[in-house]
Amino acid sequence: MIPTREQALAWARKQLMAGESPVIDCEIMLTHVLGCSSASLYAWPEKPLPEEAWPEFQQAVERRSKGEPVAYIVGTQGFWNLTLQTDSSTLIPRPETELLVELVLSKSWPKECQLLDLGTGTGAIALALAGEHPSWQVLGVEYNCDAVSLAQTNARLNCIHNARFEQGNWALAVAPGWHCIVSNPPYIDSQDAHLQQGDVRFEPLSALVAADAGLADIKLIAEQAMERLLPEGWLFLEHGCDQGQAVREILLAWGFNQVQTELDYGQRERITLGQKAASKSD
Repeated sequence: MIPTREQALAWARKQLMAGESPVIDCEIMLTHVLGCSSASLYAWPEKPLPEEAWPEFQQAVERRSKGEPVAYIVGTQGFWNLTLQTDSSTLIPRPETELLVELVLSKSWPKECQLLDLGTGTGAIALALAGEHPSWQVLGVEYNCDAVSLAQTNARLNCIHNARFEQGNWALAVAPGWHCIVSNPPYIDSQDAHLQQGDVRFEPLSALVAADAGLADIKLIAEQAMERLLPEGWLFLEHGCDQGQAVREILLAWGFNQVQTELDYGQRERITLGQKAASKSD
C-alpha cells in the first residue's frame, strides 16, 4: 500500500526517532524525493506518494538510520544564500562557517579585492564571498581533485563567475599578492572521540584530521599567509572550539597584528583572525 505524504513522514520519524533531528531530516528527504517544496508537502498531506517515490524514500530513511548525513543522501546542502552540491569527497558545509563569511564581509576591502580560500572543499566560503562582491577575484585551492570539480560545478550552478578553483597543496604554488586569505582547514586531533560520532564518521578523514594535536595545517597556513598577503592583508582561520589560545599564539609568533578570536553562535571560540603589518615605507 502506498502511503500518503503525512503517513510517510510519520513512518520515517518513527524510524529516526533516536536521531538528532528526525523531523527536519524526514522533511528534507521527502521533499527531495518528491521534488517539491516544504510548503507544498504540508499543503496536501493526504496526497499519496507516487509509486516509485515510496521505495526511494524508504531507502533514504534507511541510509539516514545508519548515520549517513542527509546532505550526502540528497546531494545538496544550503550555505549562506547558496545551494551547494555535496558528495563524500569533501566536508559538508556547516552553519558555523557562515560566521567566517560574516567576519570577512565586516571588514573594509578594495573594490577589486583579491581573496584566497585554502582547502575550499565544496567552494562554500569562496562562493559565498564572491557572490556578495562580484568585483572581487576569488581563488579556491583544494588538494582533492574530485572536490575541485565539485566546487567548479557549484560555481556554475550558482551562476558565480568571479571565483575559480584549482588543485594544489595549500598555498604552496600560489603567488603573493592577496588582500585576504581564509581557510577552514583540518583541525581535529586523530585521537578525538568525536570522529566516531555523528555525521563526521562518513566524511573524509583527510578533511578533518591534522597532526600536532590538530594544529599542523593551521601552522603551515599561517606561515604561507604571512608570505603571500599584501601589507595590511588579513588571515581568517576556522578552528576547534578549544584551540583559540593556541591559534592566537601561532599567528602572533608569525608576526600578525590585531589577533583576535570570535565566538560562534554557540558562544564557542571558532574563528581567529590577524592582520599583516603595513609595509615599512607606509
